[in-house]
Amino acid sequence: MPFISNTPEQQKQMLADIGLTMDELFADIPAELMAKSFDLPAGASEQQVRERLAELSDKNSTDLICFLGGGFYDHFIPAAVNSIISRGEFYTAYTPYQPELSQGTLQAIYEFQSAICRLTEMEVANASLYDGGTAVYEAMMMALRITGRNKVVIDDSVNPIYRVMIHSYTRNLRIELEETHCKDGLANREQILDRVDDQTAAVILQNPNFFGCIEDFSDIAAAVHKKGALLIVSCYPISLGILKTPGAMGADIVTGEGQSLGMPVSFGGPYLGFMASRKQYVHKMPGRIVGETTDKIGRRAYVLTLQAREQHIRRDKATSNICSNEALCALTALVYLSLLGKEGLKATAQLCADKASYAYQRLMKISKVQPHFRAKWFFNEFVLDLPCEAAGVIAKLIEEGFAAGFPLSRYYQGMENSMLICVTEKRTKQQIGMLAEALESVL
Repeated sequence: MPFISNTPEQQKQMLADIGLTMDELFADIPAELMAKSFDLPAGASEQQVRERLAELSDKNSTDLICFLGGGFYDHFIPAAVNSIISRGEFYTAYTPYQPELSQGTLQAIYEFQSAICRLTEMEVANASLYDGGTAVYEAMMMALRITGRNKVVIDDSVNPIYRVMIHSYTRNLRIELEETHCKDGLANREQILDRVDDQTAAVILQNPNFFGCIEDFSDIAAAVHKKGALLIVSCYPISLGILKTPGAMGADIVTGEGQSLGMPVSFGGPYLGFMASRKQYVHKMPGRIVGETTDKIGRRAYVLTLQAREQHIRRDKATSNICSNEALCALTALVYLSLLGKEGLKATAQLCADKASYAYQRLMKISKVQPHFRAKWFFNEFVLDLPCEAAGVIAKLIEEGFAAGFPLSRYYQGMENSMLICVTEKRTKQQIGMLAEALESVL
């Protein structure tokens, strides 16, 4: 096909060929959604485009020492991860529609599912979801299908980005969403149990929660089950190296964001949602599930055991419209976990917890810096109150070379002076000290 430039003359000719004016062509689009102008810049050469993109890229601050968290974490990624996932047979693989030609891809997905089950202490896992937020939404919809109820209780200590996603996805659905307000950084048990009734499908909680606080939901799980409802727990996979698992707490469905398992912190992704549940609910799970079997001569083989997407079955029977394949991100997580191993994951988690504790003690020595919560236990994130607005302090610390934390006023009223600080195994004692000195200087 010959190259066609976007000149006004050619636009007029194309419109003339179909017998419409520009206004008639876009008549069905509401005025408030119309673009202000279609005055696009002239075409550019490849060299000019590269130079322009490099110019834009240089505006990013890529050398900041990162103390940001809030659901996405700056962990060390072994070089072998990218080396393995960049192999052609992995990098170019797509949906394994033909199992006889896709045994490698299917086995990788099966091993990923097995790793997630071991990590969460759950019985079945699916072949991944888009991200941690949509995973929570899918778990919620799964609970509605299982129970036949339409009410969901969610505590506001759950990641606010996830809660925004849930409200957006359910705006036009007949689902009763009730939010409880956390108490001193922990799930508000009194409010939660007061709102769970015989119409409640599920309670959604997070551990560690958005503020980094740790708790055990075993008592909530028991109380929720007595009402015939399910417990959904969103978790941080690295923390499971040392913390009590959602499965051990009695959770029915477990979700999480897999970015921390070998994927770099990026603006917009790629991210990876994971989901695991009790085996009795496997037929209500969204997406696809890979299983292990044998062929007709007894050799081990892998197949798509369950395919509940609308591409595979009638639309009204589908459990989700998940269509994109997250297998490469799932493989990344599997490779990362395999390289670390059981003891390596424990060591990484312990380093995160220990370094965060050290940072907390160091920053608390600064005059007028106070803890926001009295909750005793946190993993690798904690909330501090400053004597002034946190957003302004964070902006000044960027100039000092630190992505110092997250201003909680963005999502929580009354927390204008509060900042969420995250410490992973990558942060050194020296960097923590430098942050403390810079913060003290700015204050």
